[in-house]
Amino acid sequence: MTDIDGRLSATPRTTLRRMKEKGHRDRAALFGVLRAAFVCHLGVIVDGGPMVVPTVYGFDDRHLYLHGSVASRSLTTDAEVCVTVTVVDGLVLARSVFEHGINYRSAMIYGQPRWVTDTEEKLHGLRLLTEHVAPGQWDHARRPNRRELAATTLLALPLAEASVKTRSGPPDDGDGPDAALGLWAGELPLVARWEQPATDPALPPTTPVPAHVAARAGTRADQA
Repeated sequence: MTDIDGRLSATPRTTLRRMKEKGHRDRAALFGVLRAAFVCHLGVIVDGGPMVVPTVYGFDDRHLYLHGSVASRSLTTDAEVCVTVTVVDGLVLARSVFEHGINYRSAMIYGQPRWVTDTEEKLHGLRLLTEHVAPGQWDHARRPNRRELAATTLLALPLAEASVKTRSGPPDDGDGPDAALGLWAGELPLVARWEQPATDPALPPTTPVPAHVAARAGTRADQA
């Protein structure tokens, strides 16, 4: 849950029971993780069994928006769901295998989503999703028509119950007995960057790459 001062309140599902020092309760930490990624994993129960589906998302101050085909079995509002977002920042290579780990930023969001049926909110959610993945693309491309909107399911999941957990820094065994082994230990950072745009071969060769697309080439994928 969130309270009036913008902090994430602890619930039984969002309270960390291990490594509590890696948890973050400020709402800004949640939005930091959401901005850094653009693929989440939607966990639902379908036909009595679990299903976890990777999907893109968009968000505003109140909701996480998820979309897909109206035929998708994962886009249900019949029960609560869990959405997980993870950004991998690198490997943590320690002196012992037991102390190996990953530097990461992650968030888990719980709740019961609702179908978005209002046309204006549906366009709002789809714009947020499009602009989160490819800023500038909503105004560049043709927008959904009535038939396409009817074929699209959009879910709004409240950003009301969430937890944030991160890890950064070197291995934890630098001051332990294994330090005497003299083995190399440290971090192996992972940074994803956008490559140069590849133009659709069906386009005339003189078609320029839009400025908002070209500007992303060479930039980090986890930064807006």
